[in-house]
Amino acid sequence: MMTSIAPGNSKLHFGQTFYRGQGCKQPYWVSSVAVPRCMKKDLSWSDACSLIIFFRSYGVSKAFWINGLQNLHLHTNQKWKPRRTSISSSLRDGSAKYFDFAVIGSGVAGLRYALEVARHGTVAVITKAEPHESNTNYAQGGVSAVLCPSDSVESHMHDTIVAGAYLCDEETVKVVCTEGPDRVRELIAMGASFDHGEDGNLHLAREGGHSHHRIVHAADMTGREIERALLEAVDKDPNIFMFEHHFAVDLLTSQDGSDTICYGVDTFNTATQEVVRFISTVILLASGGAGHIYPTTTNPPVATGDGIAMAHRAQAVISNMEFVQFHPTALADEGLPIRPTNARENAFLITEAVRGDGGILYNLGMERFMPFYDDRAELAPRDVVARSIDDQLKKRIDRYVLLDISHKPRQKVLAHFPNIAAECLRHGLDMTKQPIPVVPAAHYMCGGVRAGLQGETNVRGLYVAGEVACTGLHGANRLASNSLLEALVFARRAVQPSVDHMKSSHIDHSASDAWPKPVMPISLGSAVLNNIICRTREVRKELQSIMWKYVGIVRSTTRLKTAEKKIGELELEWESFLFQNGWEPTMVGLEACEMRNLFCCAKLVVSSALARQESRGLHYTVDFPFVVESKRLPTVIFPGSPVNGTWSSRQLHRPQVCST
Repeated sequence: MMTSIAPGNSKLHFGQTFYRGQGCKQPYWVSSVAVPRCMKKDLSWSDACSLIIFFRSYGVSKAFWINGLQNLHLHTNQKWKPRRTSISSSLRDGSAKYFDFAVIGSGVAGLRYALEVARHGTVAVITKAEPHESNTNYAQGGVSAVLCPSDSVESHMHDTIVAGAYLCDEETVKVVCTEGPDRVRELIAMGASFDHGEDGNLHLAREGGHSHHRIVHAADMTGREIERALLEAVDKDPNIFMFEHHFAVDLLTSQDGSDTICYGVDTFNTATQEVVRFISTVILLASGGAGHIYPTTTNPPVATGDGIAMAHRAQAVISNMEFVQFHPTALADEGLPIRPTNARENAFLITEAVRGDGGILYNLGMERFMPFYDDRAELAPRDVVARSIDDQLKKRIDRYVLLDISHKPRQKVLAHFPNIAAECLRHGLDMTKQPIPVVPAAHYMCGGVRAGLQGETNVRGLYVAGEVACTGLHGANRLASNSLLEALVFARRAVQPSVDHMKSSHIDHSASDAWPKPVMPISLGSAVLNNIICRTREVRKELQSIMWKYVGIVRSTTRLKTAEKKIGELELEWESFLFQNGWEPTMVGLEACEMRNLFCCAKLVVSSALARQESRGLHYTVDFPFVVESKRLPTVIFPGSPVNGTWSSRQLHRPQVCST
């Protein structure tokens, strides 16, 4: 791994050509390895950015040409009929599915985008589980937007930049805060129902880090309401086809000179165990985050970093992965009067809005502690609150703290937080009378696939929106309720360039044969497969334990290097186990592919954290406890030259060179 620091700023936007031959400054040396004095492919943002990590290869194959792929045009399979459920298909007959647009993910970003581009062509929405199973569906708080006369775009921008520890891209922040109100109004026009006050106007809540009441919400189930409205609209659209239980394995790319071009994605249907290939000149990656690199997360089970890892293997640039947001207040099951009988797959979130409505944090000695850490007390940004709770837990050797809103009127609490109240009651706790036991949990990736102002990436034909993307909005820490807003804004902004790219491209059905096809590992036999699955699940828990112990809320260089070493050893041990049991590089399976992606994302987080030698936002290290102005730069990771790639960090598909 090589690390370089060069002058620049935090601009994230791509120029017309991603790679340009610009000059490089003297390299910064790390571990006796230096970046070349001038890179052949220097990253080009509108102003050169910095802090670049030359990471180990995640599958850079030799340049190749595929006849006819330069000018593509999609042909719709006419035998398909519009239907709400997924369409079963396989590659056993060598066929593939052809669409004008393919969307990976069924959260707010993917669905909102699909509804817009469906006006211009056919759309495949590829989702890992049921369509509603996304981070959107679990979002409780709401959507932040300037909808009150006393509020302003400038105020929203200021709050966002302050929460982001001044690492936000200001142009992105301005775009999102300016366009946000219209995106919310569009949701309402589509049938999303939000809470209103007695005056008939939208009820606007306030959350940590916000200076005004600007959170549009549907009680404490806002994400669920937005998902409902979008899915109903998708169901009615004859141009959108939903493919449920289709796990995205790898993007299909080719090389055109210095450009990487995306032409589709390989998936497998986890219900039928069949491989399905989608060919499309436009792919929107809206697959969510990677919360499950940690043992406790508010994310649903599908959030295993598939999109980030898949994009990285396809040579997309990744940015700011060190900034993992831990939500300060997830329900601490061991503090409940009646503990859940089975371990949760994901932690139950206690929304930021509880503190916004006056909730107070106490330690188990019933001492209010937040005022000692920050003048904003419970309304401080999430990174501050999470570190404060973490400090209390370590000092007192406690397992959780208490969040109390019982001093507020009972009816108000029940009206604003019916979902949380019901969950607490199921476990013998009445939040209108008793404090709620809470503990931090992994919640949101502020980093991801680097995107420009229209959701574009350095891979032609590949766009990103939602948590999988790093647009520059969140900087070093996401402001509460800005995630749904960002997803809405960038899903909409990616539409026109996607349509333009689709109309200027052409593809024929022979393109599907240009890439080797993945296979299901049925030939290994059920006994071997069961052993592989069992061991993989054990390895997954071991990785999560390493990440929580060494790459948690408070970090140090020694602990990060320990994590790097342990993760590398665990990955090699797991791969050896796979191959000793007959696994082949072309084989795909749910547990194995998820594990591959979890390893990839964990290593990206650790590498980025080691590169940032300051404490900013969500990245706090005891070795560099202060903010350093000269290091107010994004972290950028991209694949370099191939170096001993292993199965779990290599692109699966290496198309043969075709003659032109």
